[in-house]
Amino acid sequence: MYEHDLQQFRAPPPSPIAHASARRSLVNEDEISDFLEHSLRVPNLVLPDQIFPKEVQVKNLPELDFDSLVSAKNDETIARFLECVSGIGCFQLVNHGVSSDLIQSVSIAAAGIFGLPPDKKTVMSRSSERMYGFEEFSGHADEEEETENSEEFVWCRDEGLKSVMEGIRLQGFSNFSKGMENLSTEIEKVAHQVLTTLLEHSPIVSTKLITDVSDMQDTHNLVCYLHKHHRYTSVSRCDGSLKSDFFRMLIRGYAELSHSLCIHVCDDLSDFHVYSKKGWVSFTPNRDALVMTVGDQIQARSGGLYKNVIGRPIMKTEDEESISMAFLFSPPANSRGTHGNRENTISLRQQFIFALFLTLIYHVFSPLF
Repeated sequence: MYEHDLQQFRAPPPSPIAHASARRSLVNEDEISDFLEHSLRVPNLVLPDQIFPKEVQVKNLPELDFDSLVSAKNDETIARFLECVSGIGCFQLVNHGVSSDLIQSVSIAAAGIFGLPPDKKTVMSRSSERMYGFEEFSGHADEEEETENSEEFVWCRDEGLKSVMEGIRLQGFSNFSKGMENLSTEIEKVAHQVLTTLLEHSPIVSTKLITDVSDMQDTHNLVCYLHKHHRYTSVSRCDGSLKSDFFRMLIRGYAELSHSLCIHVCDDLSDFHVYSKKGWVSFTPNRDALVMTVGDQIQARSGGLYKNVIGRPIMKTEDEESISMAFLFSPPANSRGTHGNRENTISLRQQFIFALFLTLIYHVFSPLF
């Protein structure tokens, strides 16, 4: 009977400790809240000085005489030329023979292109299917307020461009097209001779530099970026636009188009800025000079001796607008393809984006560790 009572009697299970689970739940909630707080927080990106220098180094860039350079009889000019290319990656060419009247007429005709209404500019916007057209353009802007957006139109020898421009019936397009053809031909001649001189006098003993000279033809790949510089109503707006142009130049630049030389026509513009791994340099070019910068193709051909740089003219006047032109020049495909193994290089644009990505990752995950 006693044993039967023991079997019937069972002690209830111990009651769970309420405060223990509650405390564990609170700890978990605190950890989750802390994680979400740090994960969702927008990081404050502070770029290091080597990406956006605080001070711009101003230099007086030597002026190279075109005839002395291509004649190969002036050793001093050749030495200064090679020093500029290997040092800053930029030089200015004077007495080049390109007519200033031709440049002026093309600039005047280009003003009509930028004067198109926004709806027609949209029709002319660049896309992955076509090289030419508007890269950026400002929409409706108040006449009393200066718009901070710059405008850029890309021109190339393409029948599609002619047909589109004829379709929108732009007055004066024939003059613009004819002027661009003539100016491009003159720019090509100068760039061809400069590149030939560089390849012939490069200190690098390399067959891929020497044999390229004989492979070069009279017809070249050439694309022109026409950039409209808006006037500024204040110095602060000018400085802000300079920083904006700087980041735009780094992120995009002209890296989308491989080229050997970039020939800048920047009449009436006060400063020219050059960015490379060595720093950010500005100078005031000669009014009639052609400013040339080294492209990625030269960097690859030279084995990295000559570095690819990015350059852009900056206008700081407050009472007028100007148009600059940047011609991206490269030899024909057959001369570039004769040496199969081309050095794999990382462009400035790719380096800058990678640096921004690493900075973002650091600021997001550093509080978690």
